[in-house]
Formats: sequence, C-alpha cells, structure tokens
Amino acid sequence: MKNPRKTSLLRHRGSHTAKTPRREPSPGNLQTGLQTGRRRFLAGIGGVALGLPFLESMAPRKAGAAGTDATRFSVYVRQANGVAQAGGGDPEQFWPVAPGPLDSASLAAQSDRAVSELATYASQLTMVKGLRFAFPGNGCGHSGGGNQCLTAARVSDMPSGNASLAMGESVDNRAAAELNAVGVEPLTLYAGKMNGYIDEVLSYRGGMDLRAANPNPWSVYTNIVGLSALDVELAEQIQARRMSVNDLVRDQMQTLMGSSQLSQTDRERLELHFDAIRDLELELTCELPGEAEVGEYMAVADTYSTNDNMETVCRLQMNLIALAFACNYTCTATLQIGDGNDGTEWWVGGVKQPNYHMISHRIYSHGSEGDPIPDAVAKHHQIDRIHARLFRHLLDRLSMYGTESGTLLDDSVAVWTNDLGHGVSHTYNNVPFVMAGSCGGFLKTGQYVELPELTTHNKLFNTLLTAQGVRKPGGEWIDDFGDPELAPGLIDQIIA
Repeated sequence: MKNPRKTSLLRHRGSHTAKTPRREPSPGNLQTGLQTGRRRFLAGIGGVALGLPFLESMAPRKAGAAGTDATRFSVYVRQANGVAQAGGGDPEQFWPVAPGPLDSASLAAQSDRAVSELATYASQLTMVKGLRFAFPGNGCGHSGGGNQCLTAARVSDMPSGNASLAMGESVDNRAAAELNAVGVEPLTLYAGKMNGYIDEVLSYRGGMDLRAANPNPWSVYTNIVGLSALDVELAEQIQARRMSVNDLVRDQMQTLMGSSQLSQTDRERLELHFDAIRDLELELTCELPGEAEVGEYMAVADTYSTNDNMETVCRLQMNLIALAFACNYTCTATLQIGDGNDGTEWWVGGVKQPNYHMISHRIYSHGSEGDPIPDAVAKHHQIDRIHARLFRHLLDRLSMYGTESGTLLDDSVAVWTNDLGHGVSHTYNNVPFVMAGSCGGFLKTGQYVELPELTTHNKLFNTLLTAQGVRKPGGEWIDDFGDPELAPGLIDQIIA
C-alpha cells in the first residue's frame, strides 16, 4: 500500500515554487506605481519584482489612529526531540528559575538554563510553561507530536506510526488564508536532511493535507525576489555572483532613492534592505565578501542537506523569513529544523556529537535498549542552547527592519517550540513555547508564565491568531482553533 504521507508530499512537492500572478507596477509614478495591494516593489529587467520594506514617506495618510491596519506577522520554529527540562530523572536546564517578569540581567545570570541565551531580548520574550498536546500519537511519538505541533488536531488512525498525519489545518495556514492575498500560502521552510522515515511534519492545508517544505535557501530566495521565471542566463549570472538582483532593478532603485518624497529614515531603510539582499546572495553562494581569492566552495544550493551545513542553512532560512516579511511576501512562516526525529550530529565546542535522536534517548539506539551515551543530558542541554542561539539570530534579523511601530519584531510573534516535551519519555506535556515580539502590542512581553494546570495548546494558537488580526466572521476573537472537541478559549495571562 502507498504511504499516504508520501503521496501527500508528492502531490504538493511543487507548491513552494508556485508563483501567484502579480500585476507589475508602472515605474513612472512613485506614489502609486510601487504598490499593489499592501505590497510595494520595484519591477526590473527580466520581470524580476523586488519587494520593498515599509516606507513611511509613502504610507497612506489616514484620519484614524496610525498603524491600525498594519500587517502582523508570525513565524514558528520547531526543534525536535524535546528539551532537557525536569522529568524522567533529568534536572531542570531549560526554563528560567521562577515565573515572573524577565529582564536581561537576571536571565543572563541563569547561565545554567538554555533560555539564558536569549537574555538580550528578555523584555520582548513571553515564555509559557504548562502547555500540552491533547491527543495521543498513533504508533510513533515523534510523528504524533509533529502532527499536533501546529494543528492542535487529532492524529490519523490510518495511516499510522511514522506515516501518521494531522486531521486539521495548521495555525500558519489559518493565518495565511485569512490575512494573505488570495492564493499566497505560508512560507514553509526546512533545514537539514530528509531521511525518509519522518520528513515534514508542520504545515497542513487541512486534514491529512501536509504542505511540502522547501529545504533549499537558494530556491526560497529566487521565489521571494521573483527569479523563478527569470531568463536562465540572468539567473545563472546571479547565482555565480556576476550580477545581483539589485543590478536588475538598478534604474528603478536609483530613481526611488533620488525621490524628494523619501525621508532620510526611508533612505536608510532602503540601503539596509538592498545591502541585506546582497549579503544574502554572498551567503547563498558560500563566498566570503571582501576576499581577493576564494577557494572552490560548493554552493549551498548543492549542499543544503549536509549535516555540517545545518546551522548555516538555519540562519539563511531565518534571514529569508525576515526578508519575506519585510517585503510583505507573506504574513506567516514555519521553519522545521531537522526531520521528525532529528538525527543531526550537532557540533558542540568543536566536537561533533552523536546522533541527536539517540542523545534524546540517552543511549546509542533509536529504540529503548542500547549502551548509554556519556553525559547525554549535558549534550542535550548544549543542543538546546544551539537552538536558542539560532532563534536569537531570527530575532536579530527581524529587529533589523523598521516599520510604522518600531521593528518587524515588534510587529511579529516569533515562536520557538518542539514536538515533544522531553526526549526520553516522549511526553506531550510541558511542550516548550518560547515567544518573542508583541505582535503590535497585543501580547504581554517580558514575562515567564507557568500555567497553574496543564492547558491544551489550542488556546495559545487562539491567542496568537487573534493577536495577528484573524477574526471570526462576526468580528469576535478566535477561540475555536484546533479539534472541535477541545475546550475553547485564550490564554489571558499573555494578553496585554
């Protein structure tokens, strides 16, 4: 019998390269020619359409309160195999010492906790402990957890085991369907090798309809900046760094930069935006800027799935998420780090560690029997810290871009989560949710909340969808995301 998970993936494997037709602007009028709907972009040689960041000088003037219709963004980053938190005989090495307000100094001082890596963003963090997945897995804890991670839906009866699927849509899909232009899907990204046992787990269009994730940063980049349909020769010149996307819109860029309508702040935002694009191009071809001679590096486009490129690819995918938000390419994104039971051999202190999935089991085995891995708990903790630093990189990139209300991070909610609470037990209790950004002031940040009793995580998604601006047909806040048998509601403690 065919594996339904693979059938679903094959059916949608091309979805991340599909392009929604866009009406190209006239370059003659800067006030109107750079906008289609909520997006502003430059149209250049070969049909490339380069999205622009928010420009306050060209924002529509409103009689009402400023920024009331500003786009809000959400990004969900998923780690595998649980975290090194208290349980199963392990000490607490993940959460802050106690619930309450967070500040940079006190969080940094808790250096034995993985979240201390995020100390510089303490005032913008919201950590919630006490969330659980409501439904059991069906023959595989990793697959069942991945299926529920962003859906709060039941796990399929058939297929089962590692091929099981979610029976409902994911939170990113709901946000995109409600807030994106028609036909614009979530940005669905992946980092690492797909080993074929459990590959993508996160983004669902609906029940048993798993969305394929794009693991190749170069492919993601060409989609965002409109190179997918570009002349082959031009695309090859860009990939070989004989040309930049900026070169294709050079005339329009210079006209825009010379406009008397632009404020100095807007010029600085544009310069940052164009520089970030050039930096991405340099990173994507693995060449070192400023060096007279560069060795024969393989392009990331050819090596994105190799073990030792994992952290590099994670950072590139995060850079692209920030770029996509800055250009209003989509309002929501996901990044899955590693496959369903991530077997990456992470580097810690210059030493390649054993298979991460085995570390989470604490033995040299993917099952329940095997020789113990020395210092496995400490190794798991260090891998948690790697994920925390990667998440911090995403926050750095979101903070680079200015918007009406501050930065992209202020306008967003970035979520770092997992498909298990703890690796050894495969528990669905105390699944970590670490968030950053207030989503335009809706969320109360600078706090660590420990819920008094385990709460199903659909309530968190109700809260985040509402924060992002999704509403019921009558205008009411969202309180019913996920399986219809789950108790409705939001998490009041994190609402400002």
